[in-house]
Amino acid sequence: MFKVVAQSGESRTGELTLNHGIVSTPVFMPCGTYGSVKSLTPIQLRDVGTQILLGNTFHLMLRPGPDVIGQLGGLHGFMDWEGPILTDSGGFQVFSLRDSVRVDDEGVTFRSPVNGDEVRLSPEISMRMQETLNSDVVMVFDECTPYPATHRVAKSSMRRSIEWASESKSSYRGEGVLFGIVQGSVYDDLRSQSLTSLCEIGFDGLAIGGLSVGEDIEEMNAVLSALIPQMPPDRPRYLMGVGTPSDLIRGVLLGIDMFDCVMPTRNARNGHLFTWQGVVRIRNAVHKQDSSPIDPECGCYACQHFSRAYLHHLDRCREMLACTLMSIHNLHFYHELMAALRKHISENTLSAFASRLLARFADANRVGSSV
Repeated sequence: MFKVVAQSGESRTGELTLNHGIVSTPVFMPCGTYGSVKSLTPIQLRDVGTQILLGNTFHLMLRPGPDVIGQLGGLHGFMDWEGPILTDSGGFQVFSLRDSVRVDDEGVTFRSPVNGDEVRLSPEISMRMQETLNSDVVMVFDECTPYPATHRVAKSSMRRSIEWASESKSSYRGEGVLFGIVQGSVYDDLRSQSLTSLCEIGFDGLAIGGLSVGEDIEEMNAVLSALIPQMPPDRPRYLMGVGTPSDLIRGVLLGIDMFDCVMPTRNARNGHLFTWQGVVRIRNAVHKQDSSPIDPECGCYACQHFSRAYLHHLDRCREMLACTLMSIHNLHFYHELMAALRKHISENTLSAFASRLLARFADANRVGSSV
């Protein structure tokens, strides 16, 4: 299912063999929450280099529901995506609705944000839905601990997530691989306890959840630095919901294999474009008559055919094409970044390459430049 191909320090490249294809790691997964990555077709996603997509159990359960998706060939057939799909269990979405959620030891009850109906979600229900979606990678149902949380609250939440992880494994009858999720907030002892318990239950891969929920970057990096060396080397490691290009580089340096985040597409819709020199803020007036591409080093469709001036115009006019072209660019950049990291790991030159990039991005952020 997973094999390490090359290693450079703690970083590694690998191959994750799934029902719908082989994924080269480290990999970034675009978020297709409702069965689509906003403004992009499956062909465009393939063309920018997407290997695997993320779908959302919670939202697809509410709309259109398991009956519709089941009748239309699972999520792959429903959205016409032939490659692998990872589905989140719904735990993070419950976290986002926590002010209106009732949590008990068996699951959660909440009001649907779609129509206000009362909805029940539990480990078994989440597993049934992910079976219907025919996910390649299935996430256990967990409780995402809010930040900040006292040690006592975080411990109680972590223990509930372990119980739900065990129930998720017992309930799952699908053909995908099942990932456990390490919780424990910013407390190293709780993270270690969570990891130990998940390893005892036995999962195909392990994710790190409950980060990027309000803690500062130093706290997140401290958690990762303490936790990742304890994780089994023969299992894929997935850092959930993170993040910026610098976050991805630091994660790879620590030994993370899989990432997802809404950042590249959400930032594209807000006119923030990632380049090898820093962030281009296309809404700035300086781009109004700029004939250059977003990034002269980029080979994406947007950079090969359109100027900054044109994208500035489309964005100012709120044309839908702006979202499409800028999302193509940002996702292409993220996938090219991951490909470059894989290359430098294989050549054992990652340390110097990563240091140069991190310094370049830090300098761009420090001066607030718009390149």
